[in-house]
Amino acid sequence: MKYFIFLFLISANLFSQSNFEKGEKLFAQKKYNEAKIHFDNYLSQFPLNLKTIEYLGDIAGHNKDWAEAIKCYEKIKQQNPQNANYHYKYGGALGMKAKESNKFAALGMIDDVEDAFLIATKLDKKHIESRWALVIFYIEIPAIIGGSETKAQVYANELMQLSKVDGYLAKGYIDVYFKRYKNAEINYKNAHIIGNSKTTFEKLYDLYLNKLKEKAKANKLKELFEK
Repeated sequence: MKYFIFLFLISANLFSQSNFEKGEKLFAQKKYNEAKIHFDNYLSQFPLNLKTIEYLGDIAGHNKDWAEAIKCYEKIKQQNPQNANYHYKYGGALGMKAKESNKFAALGMIDDVEDAFLIATKLDKKHIESRWALVIFYIEIPAIIGGSETKAQVYANELMQLSKVDGYLAKGYIDVYFKRYKNAEINYKNAHIIGNSKTTFEKLYDLYLNKLKEKAKANKLKELFEK
C-alpha cells in the first residue's frame, strides 16, 4: 500500500512540474492564454508559489486586464516586500489602470504608483526599469499633481550611471517631450553609437523622420543600420 502511495505522490509531483514547465514554455512562445491554463493548474496545487502568481500577473498585463494584474502583483509584493521587481510591476499595472480610468479615479492612484516605483529604486540601486518608469511618470503627469522635469532628470542621471545607453535614451525622451529636438538628436545619437540596437535605431530614425523632418538623414541612418 505504501508503494502505491509513493507512486501516486511521485506522479502528482511530476504532473505539477509538468504544468509549470509547460506554462513557462508557452509563455516564452507568447502563447499567453494557453500558458495561463497550466499556471492555473499549478497554482491550484501550490497556491503560494510566487513565480506562478507573477506569471499570471504578466499574462493579465499582456491581456490588458489591469485589475487582475494588480491583484497578482499586490499579492506577491506583500509576500516578498523586499523584491524590487514586484513593486515595479505593481506600480506599472496600477499606472496603466489609472490611464484607463476617469480623472477622479486616476488621481486616487497616482501616489500609489509613485510610491511603488520609488520603493523599487530604493530596494535595488541598480533597478533600471523602475528608474525608467519614474522618468516617464514625472514627465507625463501634470505639474500640479507632482510632474517635474527636474525629478525626471534625477532618474535619467541615475540611469546614465547604470547604463549609458539607457541614460542617453532617457534624456532624449525628455528632450522630445519638450520639443527640444536638436538636443534629443545629440542624446539619441550617443545612445545609438554605444548600443547600435533596434531600439536606439528606431528612436533616432523616428526623430529624423517625424520630428526634425529630415528624411535624408533618416534614410542614411536606415541604410547604415541595415548593413
